[in-house]
Amino acid sequence: MPRYYEEKEEDGRACAGVKEDLRQCLLESACVLHENKSPRQCLKEGHCRNFQMTFFACKRSMLDTRARFRGRKGY
Repeated sequence: MPRYYEEKEEDGRACAGVKEDLRQCLLESACVLHENKSPRQCLKEGHCRNFQMTFFACKRSMLDTRARFRGRKGY
């Protein structure tokens, strides 16, 4: 599921890998390519739902105090 990009520089921010995969999924979806809709509209329509839920869980785990011991969710 995660995609690793060798030519890109490392982004040390939290949830950066999930965010990049969500972005790529939306830009490569048929909604954006063929229907010429914005990625925001396609996200509201439910495209790339698995990446969206993973990104939400990762961001939510940053606020969870238990994450100090368990680590952040996502990759």
